[in-house]
Amino acid sequence: MLKNIPFEVGPNTSAIHAGEEPDPVTRASAPNIVMSTTFITEADAGFSVEGMSEDAGWTYTRWGNPTVHQLEEKIAALEGAGSAVAFGSGMSAISALLFHTLASGDHAIVSDVAYAALSEMTNEMLPRLGVLISKVNTSDLSAVKNAVTSKTRLIYLETPCNPILRLTDIEAVAGIAHNAGAKLAVDSTFATPAATQPLLLGADYVVHSLTKYLGGHGDALGGIIAGRKEDLAGLRKSTAIRLGGVLSPFNAWLIMRGIATFPLRMRAHAENAAKVAVFLENHPKVTRVIYPGLPSHPQYELACRQMKNFSGMITFQVEDGPSMAKVIAERLRIIHYAVSLGHHRSLIFYLPSEDLLKTSFKLDTQEQQESWKYFAGKGIFRFSVGLEDADDLIRDLEIALK
Repeated sequence: MLKNIPFEVGPNTSAIHAGEEPDPVTRASAPNIVMSTTFITEADAGFSVEGMSEDAGWTYTRWGNPTVHQLEEKIAALEGAGSAVAFGSGMSAISALLFHTLASGDHAIVSDVAYAALSEMTNEMLPRLGVLISKVNTSDLSAVKNAVTSKTRLIYLETPCNPILRLTDIEAVAGIAHNAGAKLAVDSTFATPAATQPLLLGADYVVHSLTKYLGGHGDALGGIIAGRKEDLAGLRKSTAIRLGGVLSPFNAWLIMRGIATFPLRMRAHAENAAKVAVFLENHPKVTRVIYPGLPSHPQYELACRQMKNFSGMITFQVEDGPSMAKVIAERLRIIHYAVSLGHHRSLIFYLPSEDLLKTSFKLDTQEQQESWKYFAGKGIFRFSVGLEDADDLIRDLEIALK
């Protein structure tokens, strides 16, 4: 229930109104940007965050800021969370979560295919600090169960995972984590709260890169963690404030502006992606298409059960990916050949398997290697379908693939 609204509201209303109220002084309808780094306090105010409560007033913007707080409340409402903590980027949010939940001697289970920077961090940095990491195909529930030890403190998964769009059953993995006394964190950047609310399926933390679908316009970096209020109060103090990777109030305002149209955008992303995916699946030069909304997706049943919106991410394969990437990059006129995703404009980028398996992903078992090959082959085009007219996107691809 939103503040000052005496009844439950839908996602469109939450996206617009959660965390926001008219300015009590000016009566401005749109939220203000509070850019001040410091605030007038009482004479007995403390100089350390140790005594700070989640509901305390404002002291210093690294500790908390009114504009950033509005964004946090908005995301918490969309995710059905008790609280949220915003960060300067998605990786800042991920790093804060890992450093908060894990210490030397602890064990974490991490998806063997995930956002590249997370994967590389858990390949190198955390093991150097004495944290034990097991890379597991989290879509394989028996592999997750077998990886659990008495020292397991965290299971971290993405669904759909970046970049291959493989899914994981959140509710099932939550059961495994909690039976082991561990926490479950879900990166839901690709799905978004329009598709899936991991906390309602048993997850303890949900992570988003706000840079992607929630911001939606490709003009503001940001990240966020949502979860129970009591869990996030400690996280805010231990890692957000002390490590300092907090979100700029200006970026928070930009992202809030984007979220106002978020549910509408996600419907349009999914509608466009469904049309483009069917076109690609029937194109003679395309050998494989992976999209959660296609019946050909190997986990289509799970997608239908766990996702209310199939989002705008597609991967597809062709015979000679590197050569076709050069042709596509030169011929496309509407779709931008660029990294990132979730923007209002369409973006495409080729990811060769050989490079990714050398740099980012450690696939130690034959099963892991076979799963990668099944979803990605020798390489994939990762296609973030935007909000342009679907027929125009299809025509652009037709010319590029000709």
